[in-house]
Amino acid sequence: MSKHSQAAERQRGGFDLGRLLLEGRAFFALIAIIIIFSALSPVYFSTGNFLTMSSHVAIFGLLSIGMLLVILTGGIDLSVGSTLGLCGVVAGFLMQGVTFDMFGVTLYPPVWVVVILTCAVGAFIGAINGVLIAYFKVPAFVATLGLLYVARGVALLMTDGLTYNNLGGSPELGNTGFDWLGFNRLFGVPVGVLILAAVAVITILALARTPFGRWVYSTGGNARAAELSGVPVKRVQVSVYVLSGICAAIAGLVLSSQLTSAGPTAGTTYELTAIAGVVIGGAALTGGRGNVRGTLLGAFVIGFLSDGLVIIGVSSYWQTVFTGAVIVLAVLLNSIQYSGRKKRAGKLSEPTSPEPKTPQPPSSPASNADAERVTTGAESPAGKPATQH
Repeated sequence: MSKHSQAAERQRGGFDLGRLLLEGRAFFALIAIIIIFSALSPVYFSTGNFLTMSSHVAIFGLLSIGMLLVILTGGIDLSVGSTLGLCGVVAGFLMQGVTFDMFGVTLYPPVWVVVILTCAVGAFIGAINGVLIAYFKVPAFVATLGLLYVARGVALLMTDGLTYNNLGGSPELGNTGFDWLGFNRLFGVPVGVLILAAVAVITILALARTPFGRWVYSTGGNARAAELSGVPVKRVQVSVYVLSGICAAIAGLVLSSQLTSAGPTAGTTYELTAIAGVVIGGAALTGGRGNVRGTLLGAFVIGFLSDGLVIIGVSSYWQTVFTGAVIVLAVLLNSIQYSGRKKRAGKLSEPTSPEPKTPQPPSSPASNADAERVTTGAESPAGKPATQH
């Protein structure tokens, strides 16, 4: 090994403070937010407040996990906020009771049926996105933007612009329990946070321990090469959009339960918050790079920052400014991180010193002639390969 390559190995193996801060920026940003707002407000640093803020973060975290799967494949999903709103409206509609005028009856489905049907709506919207993108080659930005408007319009049509209230259910009808998603706690932890943790663990295991996870990363890294290697790229693309829709549906259920109401405007601009959580967590918008741990940290950074600004009394307009500044800074740091990796990879791939040439023994004219006949494929006048007599 040459001196240059040994130096490169030592440099890679040594402690690099800048690289540590860059790769762990979401964690350090979260710690800094907690320290700053704890100093500014005495009520910020408390277990009760952290649990309350975590229940708010659960909405952003669920959307961000679904968005991460899409971004890992090199796509984008702008419809998750509208999907959240539509799924919340569907849940509210079902909890109010479904009336069949022809038979003169009203059915009140139990909560578990409401959950399944709502998740099916989210999966259906995601499947439409995936089919348009994978099979009809519609750009992801355009396809999901169109579904953003369609889902929001359907939600407005279902409610006529109004809001479904009192979604706690009716004891005499057996459909109680919807509010447990937003208000109940298990072992002192809000149910919404436990749902987020369960979805995160399942996603981590799927990305790290299953062929589907490897297909997702390879699709985002180089879709053409992955397809030539036998990866079902189109099915992977459809699957990640379906999963993103299901995550949005679960987030809609949790949000509607927390508010005990479902409105057609719920989730407006939440798709931008989900993208911000993924970017702050260190994922590359070009695909192939990112993980659930960083995405969750990014969601907590946004949630704790927003709630902290509310607690200290900062105007909602300034909250938007601060959130936008954090997103721009995260994108800038991502660009620095991944451009630095490309430069290091390029330097390590360059030859450090020319290899010495070993002298070749002199060859005889006869052997040179034989070699020439083999390499050039010389033929006899009769069109057949020349033979040695």
